[in-house]
Amino acid sequence: MNAYDQAHTLARALKESDEYVAYMKIKEKVSENAELSGMLNDFQQKQFQLQAQQVMGGDVTAEMAEQTQTLYQILAKDPLAAEYLQAEFAFTRIVSDIYAILGDVIKIG
Repeated sequence: MNAYDQAHTLARALKESDEYVAYMKIKEKVSENAELSGMLNDFQQKQFQLQAQQVMGGDVTAEMAEQTQTLYQILAKDPLAAEYLQAEFAFTRIVSDIYAILGDVIKIG
């Protein structure tokens, strides 16, 4: 089996995983609530900007970190948002682990 076939097999396994299925179900529920969906998008954007600043060696302002933490605390109090964040984390952890495995094998990380 070649690398492309293996990649397609891995993609199917990810798509069929319990974590992905749960993530997609909760994502669909969240998309039905425009306000919550907007808050989650805002949080994810702030979190991404914060991580990008850290990776690039830039200064992470206390204000930026505080805004992100405050928004997370607000979202964590909403059961649907908390479930979404947990499901997203569970799925992205798998993807991150796979990247780490690939990086170890082909020395890209």
